[in-house]
Amino acid sequence: MMNSFNENAFTQQVAECIRQASCELPEDIEQGLLDALACEKEQSTAYAVLETITQNIRLAKEKSRPLCQDTGLPAFYISHPLGVSTRRLKKCTEDALVWATEKGYLRPNAVDSVFAINSGTNLGIGIPDLHFTEWNKNEIQVKCLLKGGGSENVSTQYSLPCEKLSAGRDLKGIATCVIDAVHRAQGKGCAPGIIAVGIGGDRSIGLKTAKEQLFRKLDDRNNDPLLDKLEQSLYEKLNKLQIGPMGLGGKTTVLGVKIGKAHRLPASYFVSISYMCWACRRKEMHFPLDDV
Repeated sequence: MMNSFNENAFTQQVAECIRQASCELPEDIEQGLLDALACEKEQSTAYAVLETITQNIRLAKEKSRPLCQDTGLPAFYISHPLGVSTRRLKKCTEDALVWATEKGYLRPNAVDSVFAINSGTNLGIGIPDLHFTEWNKNEIQVKCLLKGGGSENVSTQYSLPCEKLSAGRDLKGIATCVIDAVHRAQGKGCAPGIIAVGIGGDRSIGLKTAKEQLFRKLDDRNNDPLLDKLEQSLYEKLNKLQIGPMGLGGKTTVLGVKIGKAHRLPASYFVSISYMCWACRRKEMHFPLDDV
């Protein structure tokens, strides 16, 4: 039996979720940047950059304006109970995107890859990026992620073993890949960033696994003891690179490292890295459903 829900109310709530994601940085990310600011000398370039970033965060929230001129590619991870139409959820989400674009909370970012024509609505082939999961709760959960092009440009993927890096199919090899990726990115990904890693899968599953880690809060600890240890170790090693905010030097190159894993084929061993800039724009909403 098809579950009914108030589509107008749902669309409005998704639209507000998008607005908040675009204009209001999550509290844990803002606190991470403030902690990084406190670690730098007041006369340093790193301090000046982080101070500007924190001022930008405050003004964006006060004025309800986007945190960054690149409002990113919108991705939605939607969990719903049995009987809720994913086709209707898709339509509501797309309507909310169009509204947010018209109001200026999102920049029109959907460009035809062959004809270079911008749709003007943030709708297009593959955009928005939608993921649906059925669950037992009598509510709809929407997780929104807005990922900018600068950080996506320095996201990458490795296939192990990698002779060039002398990286094998083990935790040491994974760490080598992550360090290499951040070193090559320098300031291009708008550091300090969050480094999300997916181990295993095929190429598409690995990148999907990596991106999903970006919904974890900075203080979230990995349930896998080995991966938890690797996250903490990489966090320390990456910040010792002294790449710093925007690649201009400093004590904070990354705000966090989050690692997930997926099963793989025996022939393949991928390490996928989703680099997120300091503007880690994520938001979660819950839409209760009436009992039917």
